[in-house]
Amino acid sequence: MNMHFASIFEKISKIIPEEPALICEDKVLSWGEYEDQAAKLASYLESKGLSFDSKVGLYLHNSNEYLVAQFATFKNECVPINVNYRYQEDELIYLLDNSDAEAIFYQACYSDRIKSIKNKLPKIKAYIQVMDGSKDLLEGSDEYSDIIQNEIKQEEKDRSEENFYMLYTGGTTGMPKGVMYKQGSFLGSMMKTAFAMGFPVPENIEDIESIIKEKAASNELPVSLVGCPLMHGTGMWLGAFLPHLSGGSVVTMPALGFDPDRLWREVESNKATSVVIVGDAFAKPMLDSLNKASNDGNDYSIDSLQTIISSGVMWSSEVKDGLLKHKDMVLIDTMGSTEGGMGSSISSRDNPAKTAKFNINPGVIIVDDEGKEVTPGSGVRGKIGTSGLVPEGYYKDPDKSAETFKEFNGIRYSFPGDYALLEEDGSITLLGRGSNCINTAGEKVYPEEVEEALKLNSSVYDCLVVGLPDERFGQKVVAVVSSEKDNDPSEAELIAFLKTNLAGYKVPKSILLTEEVKRAPNGKANYKWAKEFAESSLN
Repeated sequence: MNMHFASIFEKISKIIPEEPALICEDKVLSWGEYEDQAAKLASYLESKGLSFDSKVGLYLHNSNEYLVAQFATFKNECVPINVNYRYQEDELIYLLDNSDAEAIFYQACYSDRIKSIKNKLPKIKAYIQVMDGSKDLLEGSDEYSDIIQNEIKQEEKDRSEENFYMLYTGGTTGMPKGVMYKQGSFLGSMMKTAFAMGFPVPENIEDIESIIKEKAASNELPVSLVGCPLMHGTGMWLGAFLPHLSGGSVVTMPALGFDPDRLWREVESNKATSVVIVGDAFAKPMLDSLNKASNDGNDYSIDSLQTIISSGVMWSSEVKDGLLKHKDMVLIDTMGSTEGGMGSSISSRDNPAKTAKFNINPGVIIVDDEGKEVTPGSGVRGKIGTSGLVPEGYYKDPDKSAETFKEFNGIRYSFPGDYALLEEDGSITLLGRGSNCINTAGEKVYPEEVEEALKLNSSVYDCLVVGLPDERFGQKVVAVVSSEKDNDPSEAELIAFLKTNLAGYKVPKSILLTEEVKRAPNGKANYKWAKEFAESSLN
């Protein structure tokens, strides 16, 4: 069997055709229905002239349709392109043009936006509208449900493991970039990750049938609830790919905005075994929801939940401890990026973990700014490099590819820009992305380190730290903070608190209170907003 997503999913659909694959509100698709609908969409794409490595945009909210459209794209050996549904017109044009998209699936509520940019996207051969009750069908588009109703299924075929899989980064360090992997190597890495996280995947892909049949017979197939957007790597890779490779089902919530009460109701009703989130931006509201329900005497029934997985953003130890008081489970905090995995921190009631401290993955190194490998316990900050599964490069960006993916001591590594300290025990303490580093009077300050220290204060709900121009020091450290309910701290109180935890040069010169710290839909830091807010507040 080909190491290709479409081929593996087809195999699973034959092993357990009646088992659920996708669940979104009251819509449940079995594995057999999942494959059937994807095969019809694949046939449609083929009829429009899309073929090997053609790019297909997915401009959709979390939904069954998102995953079916992606499966169809894989079936046709095309490349799905994740489109951020928050993008405005210029951003959409850039992404769809840069990726050479030839088709796009889009949510009906964005039809006006699609209409306004169509004449600037000459490469696109097909527009497929997913109806959501908000708009009529846009002229020149085909309706998703009509295609499934009327198209003939595409026949199964052998597929190349050289077929690209690509994920666009969020553009926190410049414009979004397409990170390219070959399906065969990427899938091999995904299966190792799934196994390490406790999903029932085989070491040998040929054993997939026996394992899935065994788990189905004992009602032990995983049920993954995706709390964050599928349009980002955490949601798709950890929330959808990992359970799917185990024959499991994926539960999505289509409404925009994060509703922790809704999440816990979905865990209850679908007996979810895992939940995927992005750090404190999700975990804190989840903990608040559990606490409130418990205080009201209406505890959620979450006995099925075995694991919560987070990636990409700080997940503080205090919040982890709070969640574990409600349920004995495994909390997996992974450190990585679209360009490579770096480390993980696993917590349970018996094994608490510190914030931002991770066990280093095999093949990971720390290299200082002089190009020397950092020794454990030296206190020298360095850039993290990951080997093993290293992307082929950034799509159509050879210069940035050469800067990020390069050899060190004869081994090819990915250096996406994250900095860390290598501790004496071999673990790493994450400092953050170098592009966000603040240089104040010649000292380097990493925003995540200051944010972590601020969150130790019980009155701080969320925060972001940025650098602003300063005549004396070059840059000054400024924090933007939202507080816990009915507990507004003063600037002086927070600065005094930080001085007991941080070196003086790391303590913000100003701390600005706001009702809400703005973040991206995936929970990641919106430093652009924080900087603009800080500048306008201080001017």
